[in-house]
Formats: sequence, structure tokens, C-alpha cells
Amino acid sequence: MPATVDPITLDIIENALKNARFEMDNVVVRIALSPVIREQHDEFPMICNERGQMVVGQFGSYIPAIVEKFRGDIHDGDVFVWNDPYACKGSISHNNDWCVMMPIFHDGVLVGFSSIFGHMVDVGGKVPGSMPVDAHTIWEEGLRIPPVRIYERGVLNRGVLDIMLNNTRTPDMNRADLMALIAGCRTAATRVRELCDRFGRETYMAACDLLLERTHAAMKTLIETYIPEEPVTFEDWVDDDGLGNGPFRMRLSIYRKGEKAVFDWTGTDDQAPGPINFHIHEGLCKLFFGVYMIMAFDPSIMFNEGFYDLFEIVLPEGSLLNPRFPAALSNRLNTHTRFFDCQAGALGQRAPHLSMAAGYGTSPHFIFTGHDRDGRYFQLMELLFGGVPGRPRGDGLDGHAWWPLFSATPIEYIENYYPVLVESYRPTRDSGGAGLHRGGCGIEKVYRLLEDGRVSIQDDREIVPPWGINGGLYGGTSSKWIIRAGSGERERLPSKKDNLAVKAGDTIIFITAGAGGWGDPLDRDPALVARDVRHDLVSPGKARSDYGVVLKEDGSVDDAATEALRAAMRAERGEPAPFSFGFTPPERIAAQ
Repeated sequence: MPATVDPITLDIIENALKNARFEMDNVVVRIALSPVIREQHDEFPMICNERGQMVVGQFGSYIPAIVEKFRGDIHDGDVFVWNDPYACKGSISHNNDWCVMMPIFHDGVLVGFSSIFGHMVDVGGKVPGSMPVDAHTIWEEGLRIPPVRIYERGVLNRGVLDIMLNNTRTPDMNRADLMALIAGCRTAATRVRELCDRFGRETYMAACDLLLERTHAAMKTLIETYIPEEPVTFEDWVDDDGLGNGPFRMRLSIYRKGEKAVFDWTGTDDQAPGPINFHIHEGLCKLFFGVYMIMAFDPSIMFNEGFYDLFEIVLPEGSLLNPRFPAALSNRLNTHTRFFDCQAGALGQRAPHLSMAAGYGTSPHFIFTGHDRDGRYFQLMELLFGGVPGRPRGDGLDGHAWWPLFSATPIEYIENYYPVLVESYRPTRDSGGAGLHRGGCGIEKVYRLLEDGRVSIQDDREIVPPWGINGGLYGGTSSKWIIRAGSGERERLPSKKDNLAVKAGDTIIFITAGAGGWGDPLDRDPALVARDVRHDLVSPGKARSDYGVVLKEDGSVDDAATEALRAAMRAERGEPAPFSFGFTPPERIAAQ
């Protein structure tokens, strides 16, 4: 007979697992060396039940595929590692993500798994950072590791470790980061065994099942409430693939079939020649839809895999979201984040009061490599952020990450460890789309380089702006510039560029996209618009043209002039459009 779990015990186990998941984060960032994991927290932990279903965490779905590969040949003390997206059914989506997994045994009985993947600053390949913008195949993107044991029954497999570290430009950082991921998994295993000791193994395992069942029931209610039986469809676009091709259409249809929600990507463009393809596992696709619905509609729901059987996914083979091997994948986040934009646009048609606009739409990165005056190799990699969408609850965040736990690399860290001065770091004025709730602003970061070397950059939403919703306006696009030392010449760079030769004294200006606004900007409190002007987030000209707010010379609101201007703008405009795109799809241009 299955163990029964009283509500108080279930609550204690739930919160203990949540705490263990955050403890995994803390252990990892204390041990890691790379700025991407140590400072920016680009690592994702989870704790699973004995069937490999995520009970707490951020990314699930992949443990059963790894267990199946080893056909039950899994033992206490084993730790598995891999990074090949094609060899693990898309559980991780580019070679830079090294994933570790360990089984958790209690008195010889398998009770679960712990796992973390984290972004390594370099895994080999044709360019430093291993994310070439001009890759045609995954062979150009660095070392591919199938699922293998890095520890077997507690003993380190030095041959595997040596091969992994021999194929990176940053072996010291990679070794520290890998051991940090393993330490995080071991921490979770310790906490799970403690729970089994405290409450009994059967009670613990039954509690995990109950947590999954509770999320299943809650998601079923969300689907019945917010997913219509008639399909709703939305399209968004990725700028380009780094090889001159694009823009690329992503098309999503959502509807309800019985108690299941169907997410159908039919109509999405074929896979790209360049590295923006997103080889997404069906389970991971379900996870992304689930986390969006939970965060948009009911954040109190525990995020786990309990809802998976309520979702049906259609991923056309050979498309941008289901590419055929050996398609390049390294810059797949341009497509990944547009995934969320399409979901917001589709759901926003039936529940506009709960949806949000589009955001900065990728994971921009800046890489600077070379040798310092002492001949030592350096490799700075930094993820940059942009505008987070306007939303029902308020303005979007300025210069924030898509992933809630990510943080910006401290300028002190960059300047202490790399030959770089960060001359400014600020929001980009007028990049947040106007709305009742303003879209978040992108950021402008200015780097002055102190050594000769090479720079690689990657970004998107330079061509296709982040759209606004419910009358909100689209946000600002991204741009990149270099100012050459001596001449002072300012040259615009493409949004995707590898191995740009730079000299000491050159300046790189990295501007990320903003986000779309939410709601009619003519309904925004004029005092908030005046505040945004004072904070240099909105220009006086945009305050007038987009918000209908007239400011006096001292920056205060001219109430009478504002009321009159807004009345005239409403009369001329009529009802605001449900979406503001700022982009005309190629087929419409051809038809004109």
C-alpha cells in the first residue's frame, strides 16, 4: 500500500526541496571560476524523482532519456556528463552547456536524481567562446560529449576529464565549473537522503508524487480557463542567422483538444543554414509552455513536470525548432526567446489582460580575447541583457535578463580580471515601448579595450522590433558600434560578428533592444511619464508624440495642454491596435 502523506509533512518536504534547489545554486557559484556561472549564474539545477521527473527546478525532461541509454546500469556514486544536443534529444541545446546528472540512492534504493547544466565559456571549435556566428554545422561549434560517466561508483574517470579539458581554450575555468556542477548535485543528494531519513523513504517518494499531482490538477484548471478550443495563431520573426539569411518566421497555433492544450509550430520556417536553430526536446517544449502559463496566470503553482501529459506538441521535422543533424545550434537563443514571444502573442489574443508584450529577444554576448602584456591568454565572455516586456502588473524591467536569477557581471570584476574599462552602463533612452505600462529599456554598455585582441558579438532584434500589446507600442532595436583609437571614427557593426580585430584604445558600444509596451500609452499617468523623462528613460519629444504628455520647461506636466493633446490624438487615432509590430513581413512587402 502506498504511503500516505499528511498536508503538513507535504508542505515541509516541498519547501525543503525548494531550499535544496537554491542551495545547489549557492554551492555552484561559490566554486565556479568563470564569470558566466560565478557572476551571472548561467546554471540550472533540478531535483527529480526516481522516474526522472523534475519535482523542483528550472529545466526538466531529459533524465529518462539518459537512464534509457544506460539500461539500468546506474549505481551509487555514478556521475554522468554530456553536452551534445543531438545525443540527448535536445535536453541541452548547444555545446557550451555541460550537463551533469547523478542518481540518488537511499540505503541502496534509487529515490531520485539531481542534475545541473551550466554554460562553459569555451568548449573548443573555430572561435573563442565556441559560438561562431557563421557556423554551418555543429562540427564547427566545439567538442561534443555524449552521455558518459565522469565518476563511476565514486571514482573519477580521468580519461574523460582529460579529453574534455584538452578541447577548450579555458581548461582551468572549465574544470572548476564542472566540479562546481558536480558539487551542487551532491549537495542535493545529501538533502534528499536527509529527508528520507527524517520522514521515511516511502513517505518522501509519495510526497514527490503528490507534488506532481497537485501541479497537474492546477494546470488542468489553467488550460480549461485560458486555452480556447478554436485555434489562435501568432507569428514573430528572428532577424537573421549570421550568414545573411532571414528574417525567419516562427508560427505558433494554440488550442484545446479535450483536456489537453495543443501547441503547434506548423508554419515555422525550415531550419536555418546558420547557427540559430533550436533543437528542442518535446518535453522541454512542454516545460517552457508550462512555466509561461504558471508565471502569467498563477505564479503560486509549483513548477514541476506534473503537467506534461496535459500538453501535446507539434514540432515539424527540419524546421527551425526541430532541425536535422548536423545543423548548427550555437546561437539558438535568438529562436528560443522568440518562442516565448510567440506564446505571449497567441495567448494574448484571448486573455490580453494577463499577457505581456515582446522583449529584447535573445541572449546577447560579448567576447574579448587576446594576450596581455605578460603574454597570458585572456578570454572575457559576458552575457548582456535588455528590456523586459510591459505586463499587466506594471512596467517592464530595464536592462534585465529573461532568466530571473541571472545578474549582470559586476564592472569591478571585469576591470579587475580583464584588460577592459567599462566607461558607461546605462539604459537606452526611448527604447522601451510606450504604453500604460512602459516596456523595459535596453542597455548601452561602453567598453574601452586596453590590449590588442579580437572581439565577437552576437545579438538580435536589430531588424524586427519587440512588439507592443493592447495598444502599447513596439520597443527600440539593438545596434553595435566601434570607435577606433586615434581616428575617432565610429563604425556600425553587424549584430552578429566574429573575430573583429581590435587595438588597445578602441571602444565598443553595445546597445541591446528594449521591449514592447502594454496598454494604451494615452492612459498612462502623466506624472509617470514626467518621471521617466527626469530619469532619462524617455525623451521630451517621445513624451509628447507617444504619450501625449506636454512638459513645461521645469519638467513638470502641463495638465491643460496634455489633456487637450490627448483628446486630439485619441480622436485622430481611434481605438488602439491590439498589437504594434513596427515590422512588415517579407511576403507583404513583395505583395505591395
